[in-house]
Amino acid sequence: MNKIPRRIVTGIKNGKSVIIEDKQAENVAEHLPGLIISDIWNTQKMPAVLNVETKIPNTGFPQTPKNGTYFRYVVIPPDKDLGMEFKAGEPHPMMHQTQTLDYIIILSGELYLIMEEGETLLQPGDIVIQRGTNHAWSNRSEEPCIQLAVLIDANQGSRIKIKRLRD
Repeated sequence: MNKIPRRIVTGIKNGKSVIIEDKQAENVAEHLPGLIISDIWNTQKMPAVLNVETKIPNTGFPQTPKNGTYFRYVVIPPDKDLGMEFKAGEPHPMMHQTQTLDYIIILSGELYLIMEEGETLLQPGDIVIQRGTNHAWSNRSEEPCIQLAVLIDANQGSRIKIKRLRD
């Protein structure tokens, strides 16, 4: 799979649907060796304005606009390629939290989603609904992992408390 995605943007011309753009994404950066991020698209408010594109800076940690969205393509290299060591019992060095609701799809490779309590292995086709929680990603394999993420501005004050159902 290509590490730099092709971006196709549609629109309306003379009352007909058309392809406005079809080319490799330009907003691509390698923030750490092998950590490639392409911020594909964003919206600045809801409902989204369909005929406007706002160029956004490519940052290691997203800066989702207030009441907006971010669409991001991420290649996460193996931890060993980043020179990163994760010691059991200590917080992961890339642990972070965003004030967003994230829809994440694993396209290729594998990746561990690490939470403050627990972790799970993600593989192609897996989908994560990340609701503004403290988390990190760890690629313990030999191959890069590619994920797509849609980040939606969220209100932390409206976070739902999860209760476990008992038998």
